[in-house]
Amino acid sequence: MFFAPLVSWVVTKTRLRGPGAIDALAWLRTNNYPLKLVTNTTSRSRRWIADTLVSEGFDVGIDDVVTAPVATAAYVAEHFPGARCLVLNSGDIAEDLAGIDVVTDGTPDVVLVGGAGPEFSYDALNTAFGHVQRGARLVAIQRNLFWRTDAGLQLDTGAFLAGLEQAAHVEADVVGKPAPSFFASALRLIDVPAEDAMMVGDDIESDVLAAQRAGLIGVLVKTGKYLPETHANADGTPDHVIDSFADLRGLLRD
Repeated sequence: MFFAPLVSWVVTKTRLRGPGAIDALAWLRTNNYPLKLVTNTTSRSRRWIADTLVSEGFDVGIDDVVTAPVATAAYVAEHFPGARCLVLNSGDIAEDLAGIDVVTDGTPDVVLVGGAGPEFSYDALNTAFGHVQRGARLVAIQRNLFWRTDAGLQLDTGAFLAGLEQAAHVEADVVGKPAPSFFASALRLIDVPAEDAMMVGDDIESDVLAAQRAGLIGVLVKTGKYLPETHANADGTPDHVIDSFADLRGLLRD
């Protein structure tokens, strides 16, 4: 089985430190599997992600990382050239949003919603709501409902984005996973068709089933934010389920 893997950064962040993970990634490199680490992470830049993995012993460069903020900056530049963008996000992603006009006052053309955190206060959300009501386009870097932290599962953007959409009677343009365009962007970077690629992730909806709808093979990993009840109640069935990233090597050998 020869598929080019797309690997969720969430899996990477929380479980690539486990036994066999460094060897598994090295095996992919040795056997010439084109690979990208794809992530909806909005609290860290892709440079930080790559540097962190290198410090832990993984053979990863910045060009191996595809982030939703980078894809969003390209999306805004293409669809809303010159737009003034109000960014609601928790974390420093300025480097990955290079090239777009980020404003903090006045009337924006685009309200750009990133990752949830303390910045998602009532005042901030109400301000965003007001701008969208007045005609600003609502663009979301991602719409995950929750994410895993050292303190456990925490609410993420999707929980707040749904409220903005319903209150303002609009539908956000979502750029990161599970948007098909995000997977297509990553596939273009490794120059393989969807049917020759697999998405490896711990979010059954945004990673795995979304990738399958985009034509990729979906591999669910039982680590990170994986929950048995979410798996059982999902809208579809993953093509494959493995216990850890280290098990990917065995799957590809079959």
